[in-house]
Amino acid sequence: MAAFDELAEVGYAALTMERVAARARTSKAALYRRWTGRAELALDAWQARGLSDVELPDTGTLRSDLLALLRQVSAKMDSPIGGIMRGLLVDLTRDPEFARLIRERIHTTGPVAVRTILQRAVERGEVEEWVPASRRATVATDLLRNEFLLFGAPVEDETIIEIVDDVYLPLVLAPAPRLTPRSGRPHEER
Repeated sequence: MAAFDELAEVGYAALTMERVAARARTSKAALYRRWTGRAELALDAWQARGLSDVELPDTGTLRSDLLALLRQVSAKMDSPIGGIMRGLLVDLTRDPEFARLIRERIHTTGPVAVRTILQRAVERGEVEEWVPASRRATVATDLLRNEFLLFGAPVEDETIIEIVDDVYLPLVLAPAPRLTPRSGRPHEER
C-alpha cells in the first residue's frame, strides 16, 4: 500500500495526500473520496498491514497469557514497523484529530486483548470480577509502550517479566479498595 510505504519512508509528520497519490499513481481526489484526510489514511494503512492485530494467547494461566501477549507486542515493536509506530505515537501530541482516531481504532487493541485475558482469568478464579473493567487492566501494556517510547526496541524479556511479575500481577491480584460510604472514595487505613 502506497500510504504505508510513505509512512515508512517519511513518517506521519511529513505524510501528505499529494505524496501518497503520486506513489499510488492516482489523484488526490480519488484518495479524498475514500479518506477524509491523512489521519484516516495513515490508520487504515496501519491496520491493513495487521500491525495492531495480536494473536490472543490462551495458555491457561494469567501470567503465561500476559507474558505471551507482551512478548508478541514487543516483537512488533522490534520489527521495522517499530519506527513507524513510534512516529505515530509521537505525532499524537501534534494532531488532535489523529489522536482521536488512534484512541478509537488502535488503542483499543491492547486493552481488548488484555481484558479478554483478564476475563478468562476471572472465569478460572484467578482474579476478581471487577478487574477487567478497572483502570488496572491496561497497566501492563501501558508500561510496555512507555518502555518502548523511552528506550526503544527490543524491550528486553527481563523487562517484560518484571512488568508482569513485579507490577502487574500484584496490582490485579490485590483486592479492591474499600470505599467510604459518603464519598465513594477509597478508605485509607490509618
